[in-house]
Amino acid sequence: VPMVAPGNVQVHVINSTLAKVHWDPVPVKTVRGHLQGYKVYYWKVQSLSGRSRRHVEKKILTFRGNKTFGMLPGLEPYSSYKLNVRVVNGKGEGPASPDKVFKTPEGVPSSPSFLKITNPTLDSLTLEWGSPTHPNGVLTSYILKFQPINNTHELGPLVEIRIPANESSLILKNLNYSTRYKFYFNAQTSVGSGSQITEEAVTIMDE
Repeated sequence: VPMVAPGNVQVHVINSTLAKVHWDPVPVKTVRGHLQGYKVYYWKVQSLSGRSRRHVEKKILTFRGNKTFGMLPGLEPYSSYKLNVRVVNGKGEGPASPDKVFKTPEGVPSSPSFLKITNPTLDSLTLEWGSPTHPNGVLTSYILKFQPINNTHELGPLVEIRIPANESSLILKNLNYSTRYKFYFNAQTSVGSGSQITEEAVTIMDE
């Protein structure tokens, strides 16, 4: 098997889900056989929002021939990763380069995990929601938009409310009675807005 590990491993983080890794080629003599390529082993150590990985899943990408760089796609935003590089010949892999740590920046969050609308009265509705399963960063706020829908399914004026990220419920007051409303709800990080979930609910007709 090859004798030495690739040197001078460098990682260039391109965005929240993509990084580029570079390495120096090993001297030809140390390959001890036919150079087939280089393997990059990489794995997520933890999410930077504080959740460590109990189960570490190593991923492997093979770059054929004498390439000295490669792309690592499909990374998770706002996470800490480790990687190393090994050279491969027809017999197997050489030793691993020292582990290199890199971090991905924040991304936009996944949609809130649920939106429930309860306790209808003549002029109010109560909203409850769950935070995104994948925040992909530090949540800065939630954005709620809503509008009335009339009997011919036309949409009325859209109202937008920004809600602090630490809230999980809200009572909407001053609504019209016996009116159907459509709600659009998403979370935000400093990077931008995540995907939204929608719900509809009706205020009651009369007491």
